[in-house]
Amino acid sequence: MSKTIISTPLAPAAIGTYSQAVRVGDTVYLSGQIGLDPQSMQMVEGIEAQVTRVFENLKAVAEAAGGSLADVVKVNIYLTDLANFAKVNEGMARYFSEPYPARAAVGVKELPRGALVEAEGVMFLA
Repeated sequence: MSKTIISTPLAPAAIGTYSQAVRVGDTVYLSGQIGLDPQSMQMVEGIEAQVTRVFENLKAVAEAAGGSLADVVKVNIYLTDLANFAKVNEGMARYFSEPYPARAAVGVKELPRGALVEAEGVMFLA
């Protein structure tokens, strides 16, 4: 099976040795997104704005791959403060509907660029 690299200017450009997403067959692996504005490449301020920007970035990459957030089957969330978990749930409720994807939430010491939250996902396109 071949792999296809997914890229869109509607999400932050990769700032390292990775692609925004990679499609293999019907599965798309969405790289972690932090709260970077794709135009300015600057971090948005505050946890609520970062949560929104993270899901907007994931949405843009999912759409560039030919799907939508409704096709996401697994999400991994990384938080520098697990006290912000409720804010992530509120944000997810605006971007995902039932049946929700599988999810893991992990507390981490720090994230790139001083981000407060990062999310990555796996999408299945049938």
